[in-house]
Amino acid sequence: MFKSFSHIYIEETVADHFRTKEILSKFPNAIQIPIRHYKDSFNRNSQNFRIQKQSPKLVLAEKKEHFLYPGSDFSPNFSHKHFYYNTLALNCIYDCEYCYLQGMFPSANLVLFVNWEDFFTETKKFLDNHGSLYLALSYDTDLLALESFFPATKSWIQFASTEPNLTLEIRTKSTNFQSISHLTPNPNIILAWTISPQIVIDTIEHGTPSLQARIKTIQKTIEAGWKVRVCIDPVLRIPDWKIHYLSLAELLGKELNPKGITELSVGGFRMNLDFLKQITDKRKDSSILFHPFEKKDKIVSYSKEETEEILHVIIPSFEKHFDPSQINLSYP
Repeated sequence: MFKSFSHIYIEETVADHFRTKEILSKFPNAIQIPIRHYKDSFNRNSQNFRIQKQSPKLVLAEKKEHFLYPGSDFSPNFSHKHFYYNTLALNCIYDCEYCYLQGMFPSANLVLFVNWEDFFTETKKFLDNHGSLYLALSYDTDLLALESFFPATKSWIQFASTEPNLTLEIRTKSTNFQSISHLTPNPNIILAWTISPQIVIDTIEHGTPSLQARIKTIQKTIEAGWKVRVCIDPVLRIPDWKIHYLSLAELLGKELNPKGITELSVGGFRMNLDFLKQITDKRKDSSILFHPFEKKDKIVSYSKEETEEILHVIIPSFEKHFDPSQINLSYP
């Protein structure tokens, strides 16, 4: 699922942290490099994101501030008043061409913050002050995909069991449900899978599990009693996109139990304009990024006409298998 990290940068303040030692034990052959602060490595100038992505390094660090961030306008809040996310990790082990992280971060290396207890403390404070919180854990990473050496998902599920007013969304493309399958399902936790046609997985979502593997994992999760959200997001206007997404709808309707799906979220391509400019400089070979997008208020997306066509095709195809009340639209 991931390449073994050849080098691991370690902030001096967390060198003796028990979680640092646990992570290092997973990579006994990695060269360990002490650093003062993760940004000294992560934010340095003249890094090549694409080259680094071929062999990313690991950075272990301490998060010292900003434990909660207001949710982005690019992401659906599912009607929750207090929609926030946190950053337990920066960057992802996968390599999806449409991922905004390529334009957000100067480095492709993976930063892991080991001081989870501070995140828990700040989350408790927020709940005490505001009463409720919808928290997206896997926002700037794919947290469940890291579970074998960074078991944050398990710890947050356990933490949520003590906080009835906390709702967690854990979004992933991984098939790593078995790493948390022993835990008791919590109705306030939503496990959300991003699903794409196999042609998109093969050509755009590099390194991610196959469509059949994801569907199989989702079904296991449903059978285990967890709340599951399926995210068809982003819908991409690739060649013959109508054929591929209609086929996807048929496949999901055939292989998943619709009653086990809490929600089916459908979203279009949208991104911050500055991020897109950064990404297109790095990925000149990605045809999906050079589409003549519509630009509005620093957001790029498909045009109104293209979006309406997508919805006209996608929504009826999924309504054949899922109740319309289950379908949530996430469009700019």
